[in-house]
Amino acid sequence: MTGCGSPGQPAGTAGPDRTAAAPDRVEPLSPAPVPALPVTVTGDGGTRVTIASADRLVPLSGGLNEIVHTLGLGPKVVARDITATFEQAAKLPVVTRAHDVSAESVLSLRPTLVLAETTTGPAEAVRQIRDAGVPVLVVPPAKSLDDVARRITAVAAALGVPEAGERLNARTAERIGAARAGIPAAAAGHRPRVAFLYLRGSASVYLIGGRDSGASSLLEAAGAVDAGKESGLTKDFTPLTSEALAAAAPDALLVMSKGLDSVGGVEGLAALPGVAQTPAGRDRRVVTVDDGVLLNYGPRTDQVLKKIIAQLHRPTGR
Repeated sequence: MTGCGSPGQPAGTAGPDRTAAAPDRVEPLSPAPVPALPVTVTGDGGTRVTIASADRLVPLSGGLNEIVHTLGLGPKVVARDITATFEQAAKLPVVTRAHDVSAESVLSLRPTLVLAETTTGPAEAVRQIRDAGVPVLVVPPAKSLDDVARRITAVAAALGVPEAGERLNARTAERIGAARAGIPAAAAGHRPRVAFLYLRGSASVYLIGGRDSGASSLLEAAGAVDAGKESGLTKDFTPLTSEALAAAAPDALLVMSKGLDSVGGVEGLAALPGVAQTPAGRDRRVVTVDDGVLLNYGPRTDQVLKKIIAQLHRPTGR
């Protein structure tokens, strides 16, 4: 991913992609589907949930909110998780932060359906919403490209729009395929090692992703190797140390945009322990993707892949 560096970078190196960003919007299906309700669906753990109305929807994660909006039912959404930052949802009231839901805030919005993930909590809050008589569908979180169609299908079924789910799955699969086809043929002989770092400088949180971080599937689809996973890190995240980085030996680093900003940009990242001693740190090879979309594994995953591929496989000497 070497290319034109930003001012102050050595010639021949590349920092994160700073090209003008497209508006942060989802692309709803058109025409919007009409829910056929009631329906009874099965959530995580075999729990049966009957949904009689989709008039007031509360998705408790950014990824689920994105799916609902892209299915064309965004006007029926009345709340959001703090990670749902795309334009159509940005002004909705926030009822969930970092998987921590406020039951009182949710119930005050009189929802007819709440969509949650198994990581949503605390469990007492989810139970309080159920006990108030609100249907709650819980689905597993997304961890890989294989989860995209499963989640779209589950949400579409709960909303009574299964045909729209099929349409969205077909569109999404086609676009992901087209994105993967954009990997340069010349890159086939060398799969760069990429370490996914989770950074929150303001809180002194510096982590390296392992097998369960959620980034492996993206990196592999983009023609790369997940360096953390390949170095033997089996958990989702491990504290970032010089030893962990040396074992991973990444050629490039994948970071979220806000995380990179929180440590002072590329040069601040290079100053973290061990980073400058890696091939990625020496060459300032950093790939960035917006926080709100990187690990959603949903209708915009093709855009994530395109951004990773464009930055990772950028020709040298440009």
